[in-house]
Amino acid sequence: MVSEKTAKDLGFGTDEVFFIAEAGINHNGSMEKAKELIDLAKKCGADCVKFQKRTISRILTKEGLEKPYNSENAFAPKYGDHKKVLEFSFDQFRELKRYSDEVGILMTASGWDEESVDFLYELGVPFFKMASADLTNFPLVEHTAKKGLPMLLSTGMASMEDVEKAYELASIHNDKICIMQCTSSYPTFDSDINLKVIETYRQKFPHAVIGYSGHEKGIAISLGAVALGAKIVERHFTLDRTMKGGDHAASLEEPGLTKLIRDIKVMEQALGSPYKRKLKNEQACFIKLSKSIVSARKILEGEVITRDMLTTKGPGSGLSPMRMKEIIGRQARRDIEEDLVMYEEDIVFNPNKD
Repeated sequence: MVSEKTAKDLGFGTDEVFFIAEAGINHNGSMEKAKELIDLAKKCGADCVKFQKRTISRILTKEGLEKPYNSENAFAPKYGDHKKVLEFSFDQFRELKRYSDEVGILMTASGWDEESVDFLYELGVPFFKMASADLTNFPLVEHTAKKGLPMLLSTGMASMEDVEKAYELASIHNDKICIMQCTSSYPTFDSDINLKVIETYRQKFPHAVIGYSGHEKGIAISLGAVALGAKIVERHFTLDRTMKGGDHAASLEEPGLTKLIRDIKVMEQALGSPYKRKLKNEQACFIKLSKSIVSARKILEGEVITRDMLTTKGPGSGLSPMRMKEIIGRQARRDIEEDLVMYEEDIVFNPNKD
């Protein structure tokens, strides 16, 4: 069974928010945990589960590979070996793709080098995501864009000039691009989120889909992103925030992920239409609470109506107080007792026809 949603639902031609559950490297190198994350993403209602794919020797120099790594989140004493512990082979990724298809959820990964991008394309991922770290890696941006799949550009650690140049390059080869507002700190301080950039992106890149990739705690900010127009939302998630690893602390556990996806659907409904109008569901309340023009004293048939003859009271089933000045100076069509709601048929609006 495959997911009902496909890459065409990535905000391109649809109003539905597309949610990416970012597993990243929160599997800690365990295939068992990776599959549990796939199951969890499906259970929580995500549209897609995403991992990360690197060819370690292609993204780090020898010096970078040999650099001591003394972090409490280190899985090996050298940085290169640490990264290798967290990396899956091609065959393991094939197994994860097969498992995701079986579970019924889309699966993709960020390709951090050309070899990984080529592999993911052959694997049949529905779209590519450029990590913020590679937004200015123009050879990789161009290589990925040329594959022709929908492409998400994450914009953490970038200036507006960086974003503009990356988008300009990618759009030469690809017309399905999403620009993701992102801040690359883990977890991100609320004051560093800058959700208003979403509005800036919508104005500056009218032909792109705009999204949000968050590393904050909680779910409120991601809902704010949807309210501002983000059509794709990506959040890291984990089996346990207390696990060893650099991304777990900035990730959502099952309750938070479930609530966020649920509340995004609520937010989508609540955003509704940009056009202000009276709704059918408001009619009963309107009649009950709003006001009508009411006779302040008895008005005789043929009497010219003056302001002192009128007041406003509920219910709102009669002539609107907005028409008060229109009624003054006209004649009563019939006797109107004191304290009665007045209606159209009580007033002579066109003497020649009446």
